[in-house]
Amino acid sequence: MKRFVVRYKVKPGRAQENEELIRKVFAELHEAAPAGVSYAAFKGLDGVSFLHIVSIDAKTGSSPISQLAAFKAFQAGIRDRCEEQPITTDLEETPIGSYGT
Repeated sequence: MKRFVVRYKVKPGRAQENEELIRKVFAELHEAAPAGVSYAAFKGLDGVSFLHIVSIDAKTGSSPISQLAAFKAFQAGIRDRCEEQPITTDLEETPIGSYGT
């Protein structure tokens, strides 16, 4: 299992656009229903910070998320939408602890 988080801040006035693009990714994920994927995205209380939490079954070798047309559209303009560019942090496979997740 590969796990990572991605965090970034969008420019003022671009949060709604970013959120709509993320919703399209989730709509396509629900339609495609790829196995071995866990994905959540959150918007910070400041209204411009975003956090994505992703777990992917490493046996497949690639992320089914990155193959989605909606994700490609999301990625296409991410640099322009961001005030603080995305930072990806890889996580250890085994959590230190977990409750209710």
